[in-house]
Amino acid sequence: MPFSDVLILGCGFVGGRVAAKLLDRGIRVFATNRVSSPVAGVTMLPLDVTDERSLANFAERIQPGLAVLHCIPLLQYGSGLHDPTPAILGAFEDRPPARFLYLSSTSVYGATHVIEERTPPAPRTPREILRLGAERAVAAGPWSSLILRPAAIYGPGRGVHESMRHGTFRVPEGGGGSISRIHVDDVAEIVATGLLSTVTGAFPVADEHPCPSFEVAEFCASALGFPTPAAAPLELLNETLRNDRRVDGSAIRRLLGVELRYPSYKEGIPACLAAEAAAQPVV
Repeated sequence: MPFSDVLILGCGFVGGRVAAKLLDRGIRVFATNRVSSPVAGVTMLPLDVTDERSLANFAERIQPGLAVLHCIPLLQYGSGLHDPTPAILGAFEDRPPARFLYLSSTSVYGATHVIEERTPPAPRTPREILRLGAERAVAAGPWSSLILRPAAIYGPGRGVHESMRHGTFRVPEGGGGSISRIHVDDVAEIVATGLLSTVTGAFPVADEHPCPSFEVAEFCASALGFPTPAAAPLELLNETLRNDRRVDGSAIRRLLGVELRYPSYKEGIPACLAAEAAAQPVV
């Protein structure tokens, strides 16, 4: 399914890397992001998904037949949590894309502990229910759709190693349950390849090594020369560290023919540290 143009809604941590991969493949990329900062080689379009006039102006600039990547997360404003997906899909009503990929989350599986491509969603919280609602709205549209549900995404400047630098990471008491992760560059490769493919459906995305938080913490502490972080009661930790999910993301990789560059944190964390060091200005 060849596309000459792709629109990325929410060109941030993941979307920016997807854009770079698409540009390398000769694809023309248009994008939006909250801070309106330029992305090299990408044509940025203004869009405020909370403003009707902005949405209307955006709709007038859309060309039909695009491939669209929707990375805009749930938004916190006004009276609470909001899903921008209905407003976004409304903007495409008269000029539908040919392909639509929504970047969701493994949170839609709720308390399910072992997850693979056949595992049904089981959302519990308002956030999880909104996520699943967005998935279903995208899947019901008049286009070819693919839903990807990444586990915890880490990369340069984001993840356990970065939290440890800021002194905000805590190991769950008792070691905690298993957490699945995936490096941002691997997510971007799966997303870019999936967007340009004909694969449809909904799939979890993760690396090959789900493990307890303390295992990653010990590895990061050793790499950074830090002491292992202190333990904390589970109820005081963020949602990711409270989860206990072992995610098998092999199905979508097999369908797309994608191999992980970083099969586990043991390859991914050193790559993050090296990238961060290379980005530091020379004094």
